[in-house]
Amino acid sequence: MKKKLVIVESPAKARTLSRILGSGYSLKASLGHVRDLPRSKLGVDIENGFMPTYVVPRAKSKVARELKEAAKTASTVYLATDPDREGEAISWHLVTVMKSNKTPYRRVVFHEITEEAIEHAFKHTRSIDMQLVNAQQARRILDRLVGYKISPLLWRKVRRGLSAGRVQSVALRIIVDREREIEKFIPVEYWTIEAELSKKLP
Repeated sequence: MKKKLVIVESPAKARTLSRILGSGYSLKASLGHVRDLPRSKLGVDIENGFMPTYVVPRAKSKVARELKEAAKTASTVYLATDPDREGEAISWHLVTVMKSNKTPYRRVVFHEITEEAIEHAFKHTRSIDMQLVNAQQARRILDRLVGYKISPLLWRKVRRGLSAGRVQSVALRIIVDREREIEKFIPVEYWTIEAELSKKLP
């Protein structure tokens, strides 16, 4: 009899869920993302709608291959990655890696690891939320564009070894602006007067 395959992100969560779900389920860990933008190039087609090109990193090729093989022999694959945009994207990448399989896939979302929460999640599975996936992709693409385009400029214009990031650069700008305001401040001496007044009695 085929088992149901449940894929989570961490081995620790896999062990915990295995105890709750029982022998009818096989638990595997993806160890985070199984696909990402390539490290050797930009990986984003700026001329064609900023389309990303994903690859399976060499460090993740074994995990991706093992998950794909496990999915072939499962009755159903449950994608139980984290309940956020990053987890949703990981599930989407997993389905893409295993797309040659005819095994059905379902997304499972839970916010606590209790028997009640897990039972409820597996009774209310859904398809992958592409709005969350696209939100994660937008963040990842912005990170890549800022990092790959601005960091080399900093190396040429300022100093080698400097880096720029989507959040880091904005935060640094706020700090610099605030520091310049402090430097421009000119202290002015002033005095305050305190008085206690009472009504004149007849």
